[in-house]
Amino acid sequence: MKELQIQYQKILSDYLENQTERNLYIGQNFIRQLIQKKVTPEEVINIHKYAIEHIYPNVSEDVSHSFDFLIEIMVHFGLTLKEHQSLLEQQEELRIEMNVATKIQDMILRTTIPKIEAIDIGMVSIPIRKMNGDYVHFLSDDEHYVSVAVTDVVGKGVPAALCMSMVKYGLDTLEYATNEPSHILGVLNRIIEKSVDDSMFVSMFYGTYDVENSLFTYGSAGHEPAIYYCASEQTFYDLESKGLLLGVMPEVNYPQYEIEMGDNDFILMITDGVTDFRKRGDIDPRDVIKKLALSYNHLTAQEMCEQIYAYLKAMPEFDLEDDFTVVFIKK
Repeated sequence: MKELQIQYQKILSDYLENQTERNLYIGQNFIRQLIQKKVTPEEVINIHKYAIEHIYPNVSEDVSHSFDFLIEIMVHFGLTLKEHQSLLEQQEELRIEMNVATKIQDMILRTTIPKIEAIDIGMVSIPIRKMNGDYVHFLSDDEHYVSVAVTDVVGKGVPAALCMSMVKYGLDTLEYATNEPSHILGVLNRIIEKSVDDSMFVSMFYGTYDVENSLFTYGSAGHEPAIYYCASEQTFYDLESKGLLLGVMPEVNYPQYEIEMGDNDFILMITDGVTDFRKRGDIDPRDVIKKLALSYNHLTAQEMCEQIYAYLKAMPEFDLEDDFTVVFIKK
């Protein structure tokens, strides 16, 4: 430290005497050396104080004490700066980990919309964060059956994504599209109840469409009711199905129901992120969704999904606070 003090005293003295760009450049290079040697800010001030007291032997005690005060301030500044830098490093590590986790989630939870001549299917799923807490899973059995699971994990981030992977695993083990919703929900409930944290719950709407008989069989585990439009009656019906959230209790019986779909009928499955603007007391969000769906009924199922999202997003009072998922099945 003594050698650094002497070097700095010489550099400062030359600068005070000449005040040229060259003197300033030499000082900047010296600071770079101090940084490389990991000299702390308070030590730099102490070096400066040493130089001033030797260049100006008669400097007043007040000026000398002011440097002592600045040293104490810089000690606190240095500690705060280190904490800030540490937080920035942690945030960057988390950002990298989240990017990797998001890519893994996209790969693991990737689903393909079945292409079946008898019905038209569309889907839009928009995560509020990088990792999606909603998940849609399709199964199809040639041209005879199509099943769809619309899932919402109670929770966000990496824990929700891990839970969703467990749901995906469970659905993959029950790979037949002909399986009844009550059976699917019961098996998934036992898997989730045994495998995830007690604070993590999952809601799901599960439906199977029998192409030959035009029957849609469905069940729900605490999920937002799907919406059914009967074209012949020009009437909407809420597909209510009382069932406990997945993962709450080990043994739960999930009822199932069925409807016969006619030409131009459609079923709209959603997560609660779609009705997040329900905080406005003067409107019923489900009524808004129904009217929008009917107004877009001349479009394809995929276009209907996209138009509903675009319309809601453009609403001045609509602020997406949860993952947004809509699935249409049109006959």
